[in-house]
Amino acid sequence: MTNLMNSKPIIVGLFCFQMLACGAPQDNQATRPEKEIKTTLPTPPVEQKHELSKPGKLEIREQDAASLPSTGAVMASRLSKDDRTFRLPSEPLDRENYAHFKDNPLVRVAEQPVSTFSIDVDTGSYSNVRRMLKAGQLPRHDAVRVEEMINYFGYDYPLPKSKSIPFSISTEIAPTPWNKSSYLLHVGLKGYEVPKQQLPASNLVFLIDVSGSMRSENKISLLKKAMGLLTRQLRPEDKVAIVVYAGASGVVLDPVNGNQRAAILTALEQLQAGGSTNGAAGIRLAYRLAEQSFVKNGINRVILCTDGDFNVGTVSFEALKNLVKEKRKTGITLTTLGFGSGNYNDHLMEQLADHGNGNYAYIDTLMEARKVLVEEMSSTMQTIAKDVKIQIEFNPAVVSEYRLVGYENRILAREDFNNDKVDAGDIGAGHTVTALYEITLAGSQAERIDPLRYSKPAVRDRGHQYELAHLRLRYKLPSETRSKLLEQVVQRKDIDKNLATTSDHFRFAASVAAFGQLMRGGKHTGDYQLDDVIQLARESRGKDPHGYRSEFLSLAGLAQSLSGAQTATR
Repeated sequence: MTNLMNSKPIIVGLFCFQMLACGAPQDNQATRPEKEIKTTLPTPPVEQKHELSKPGKLEIREQDAASLPSTGAVMASRLSKDDRTFRLPSEPLDRENYAHFKDNPLVRVAEQPVSTFSIDVDTGSYSNVRRMLKAGQLPRHDAVRVEEMINYFGYDYPLPKSKSIPFSISTEIAPTPWNKSSYLLHVGLKGYEVPKQQLPASNLVFLIDVSGSMRSENKISLLKKAMGLLTRQLRPEDKVAIVVYAGASGVVLDPVNGNQRAAILTALEQLQAGGSTNGAAGIRLAYRLAEQSFVKNGINRVILCTDGDFNVGTVSFEALKNLVKEKRKTGITLTTLGFGSGNYNDHLMEQLADHGNGNYAYIDTLMEARKVLVEEMSSTMQTIAKDVKIQIEFNPAVVSEYRLVGYENRILAREDFNNDKVDAGDIGAGHTVTALYEITLAGSQAERIDPLRYSKPAVRDRGHQYELAHLRLRYKLPSETRSKLLEQVVQRKDIDKNLATTSDHFRFAASVAAFGQLMRGGKHTGDYQLDDVIQLARESRGKDPHGYRSEFLSLAGLAQSLSGAQTATR
């Protein structure tokens, strides 16, 4: 009892020390008046002076959100000695966030002949899965979006004949590799190409997360190198600004010409991470800055770079989506670039890009940054068609069942197809978009769904008896609000009975689709194995100038090894 009483001063002392370290309780942020904090830094060398640049100093203006005292100074540039030694508590090994979804079901054509969905050009799922595999772990099922795996790769579809119709449509049908009793309908779109030198003037705002969760080599360090690659692609007619956010948001570089690389690169290099994450305040400020420098008939885009771990200010998922959805009305699009692991919020990053009329990529290496921001700069930056929707009506006299492979979070109601107020995906210059349907022909013994007892048998329409499906696409030109319609009939005679005689892009896309489905648990792939994926991909690799298809073969082999190791430990 005496020992316990004697220990009280020590316990009280420790408690007081903790209170001092954490800081006094904060006032309610909603009642605190907005403040503006100004910090001056020496001006980095510039190649060309711009009227918005401040002579002799680089300003950081913190606004939009009141900063917590413990993190208010931890913004983007030089930190005080105390800030540099500040460390966040160790985070859990894995608190990554992914949207849960179920695979698209098999559907009887007699009951539901029409399938409608929005196109998707995001690629983030593929590089994120690659990161997991290279770390020695199989991806969790919800991290795998099969359409993003397929669309990571470019395909050799024919170019559109004129810019009046911004993309071409290709179809191909052949046996399904993972199911010999069904067929795979392959739909491919190809946007017209715009060389980087011919892109319209760009107004870009880099919105960079410098919160404490970004403090690692695969986050803030990789981010700075990635944005440096993009900076080197810019021209004098382009404009660039940099906004950062942690506990508060601030401007670290007012809009400057694209050829002022020294100023841009120096501002990027000064970024350091620390503090909590008020992402919503940063988004508002970035859009406001982009609006001030808006380029008519140009590219106006906010590029958000973060791990998505928003924890201060507006953290409601729906509120953030609505914020971005509202801001897209200004004509400014949003690209999201994801970084890091452990606390990565894939769900938020993918949805923000979708609602911001932009695209989502996950940057796991500098090579991936080069792919997205250098090699594919035109398709990443320049939108050539927006709100692109696909609708396919299957002929019940020819097709009895179908299943859309992937696009689970892009499904639209049938009536949404003709509704121009319903948002859909956008296509960039040179983009390819691929969609696959697994179908069962009518009268096949392989039908997997029993017909309804009281349903009428399919009536053979003699005028359309040779048609397998009717493909319809709606899209808007970037500056227009009314959609245009394209229609194309898929004929039964187009079916190729031999998988080996199909195009390389048909077979390679099928191999990636099989791989993605296997990584999601293989519900629809039967006895198809990773060995089969590797063989099909190797035979259809075709032209591979950048080595991405060869890398896919390596990843499939790595997944095979990890699957074997996992099985052996059970």
